[in-house]
Amino acid sequence: MPTLIVAEKPSVARDIARVLGAKTSGDGCISGNGYIVTWALGHLVSLKEPDEIDERYKKWRMEDLPILPETIPTKVLPKTKSQFSIVKKLMNDKEVTDIVCATDSGREGELIFRYIYGQAGCKKPCKRLWISSMTDASIRAGFQNLRPSSDYDALYRSARCRSEADWLVGMNASRAYTLRYNALLPIGRVQTPTLNLIVQRDLEIANFVPKDYWEVRANFGDYTGTYLCPDGKETRIFEEALARDIRDAVAGQTGTVIEAKKERKRQLPPQLFDLTQLQREANKLYGFPADKTLNITQKLYEQRKCVTYPRTDSRYLTNDMIPKVEKVLRALPEPYAGMIAPVMDKPLTRTKRIYDESRVSDHHAIIPTGQFPKNLTPDEQKIFDMVVKRLIAVHLPDYEYDSSRILTKVGAHTFRSTGSMPAILGWKAIYQSDKPEKPDDDNQALPELSVGDTRRVTRATVTAKKTQPPKPHDDASLLNLMEHAGRQIEDEALREQMKDSGLGTPATRAAIIDRLIHVGYVQRKGKTLISTDKGRKLISVVPPEITSAETTGKWERYLSELAKVHDSELGETKAKRFIGSISRFSVFLVENARSGSAAVQFERETYKPKRKAAPRKTTAKKPAAK
Repeated sequence: MPTLIVAEKPSVARDIARVLGAKTSGDGCISGNGYIVTWALGHLVSLKEPDEIDERYKKWRMEDLPILPETIPTKVLPKTKSQFSIVKKLMNDKEVTDIVCATDSGREGELIFRYIYGQAGCKKPCKRLWISSMTDASIRAGFQNLRPSSDYDALYRSARCRSEADWLVGMNASRAYTLRYNALLPIGRVQTPTLNLIVQRDLEIANFVPKDYWEVRANFGDYTGTYLCPDGKETRIFEEALARDIRDAVAGQTGTVIEAKKERKRQLPPQLFDLTQLQREANKLYGFPADKTLNITQKLYEQRKCVTYPRTDSRYLTNDMIPKVEKVLRALPEPYAGMIAPVMDKPLTRTKRIYDESRVSDHHAIIPTGQFPKNLTPDEQKIFDMVVKRLIAVHLPDYEYDSSRILTKVGAHTFRSTGSMPAILGWKAIYQSDKPEKPDDDNQALPELSVGDTRRVTRATVTAKKTQPPKPHDDASLLNLMEHAGRQIEDEALREQMKDSGLGTPATRAAIIDRLIHVGYVQRKGKTLISTDKGRKLISVVPPEITSAETTGKWERYLSELAKVHDSELGETKAKRFIGSISRFSVFLVENARSGSAAVQFERETYKPKRKAAPRKTTAKKPAAK
């Protein structure tokens, strides 16, 4: 009596089959040694379109909105119908006694399996494979520790609510605004507030009025200083004549040091990577779009088997991983072995910045598995290098530097000089060649000075400058705002508190950015993301409730908390409450569209029909919205 294993992708199914000793290839499956391993092809089942629930929705009409079915039934996707038929047949085969869900270990993977299981009408007992790497050892350990599928009911409930909420908002709002403005306008619960972040930044830039200002610098021979305004903070002078007067007043004069401070400071190592942080860093270093980094890391996980599960939102490891991490570090080849060598003769750093059980939910941070393939592509090597170096860095000593500040008084005018000099490179030693620091006049090597020391101003200059607008968003800056519900947060502790309140999840953010580009709301210009006229017009006509990153972030937090409610009755009550609020929100959006401004006109778009037929009008089905 074989056990049926359902993986998410054929490549994963083949790896599982090989490890379990199943070697006989069949139609859409591999069998042997008491197992049948089959696979989905991503989503085999999805929620039905409105016209598949009721034919009257085939034509888009404002009077039919909102569409609020009591339940949203699922359907088999036509493109992968043949594979679904295979999986369904195997699930209901009398010879199969039980089933193992081996889809990706996350919210979306859980949804993929549950939709298939439900659509197939299967009632057989089911267990869950939950692993964080695709190495043979991890697969074997996972099968030795299978858990009841019911342990993940809360995760499925959260995933189902996310899917149904996106359907309700997307189907209703997209139809309503498309009908109102006679242009195809996809709207999504997560997609639209993400677009708003880009639009608002672009508007800030467009409306920015540069302002002239001047800086006065004094050269004291062995160091330089910038004029400090009387408030003790500002160095910008907004009157050219005043700047020139100050320059003339100090030129050739003698200055006296009135403050000379020097202190040793420390900078902690960076934390391990979750997916969003890896995407941000790869964008900054190499200009990789978010979806490219995800695809590369997924390949390193599934096919190369050299990194752990990438779609994680945690930057921590569990305490029981310490021996495994030590083993990985000791196995590092050159040049990595030389980087970690200084600390391998003593116990590894075990702080809560690295190992903290309470900060790991579904998956731990992304780390190398201990396998080091030699045939990586250049782009794969870049991402793998980032992951390996980060694991090394977190175990190295702090970076220490001497921070200096000198205030020099020349007559009535004060000049500030700042500088920092590395003392102990610590973890920064391994990043020296990655991104060389640009020289900075305000970060100079300062001489040893004491209060009362004097220096003559050998040269004084005035430099004309202009205030600068904010920079356009790129993937890195947008991902940061998406992760924290539109808030710019650099503090690591606060970022951790906000991670459940972001727009989307680590697994979906890259797809959301890609989707905005695909529907014509955003375009890439080099590394930057710029809103189009269509995108800006959409934000101008929809209500702030659908553009609010904080509102969507609160929904995401609710979904995250729902995934932790293991009491079935309480979980269903909370799920119904959530969908009820989304239904009311959908009604509000439809009503808002009905009373939309006639002053805004969208450009009429032409669509290519799938078959030879009359050209489509805007009553055609909208693309799926998230």
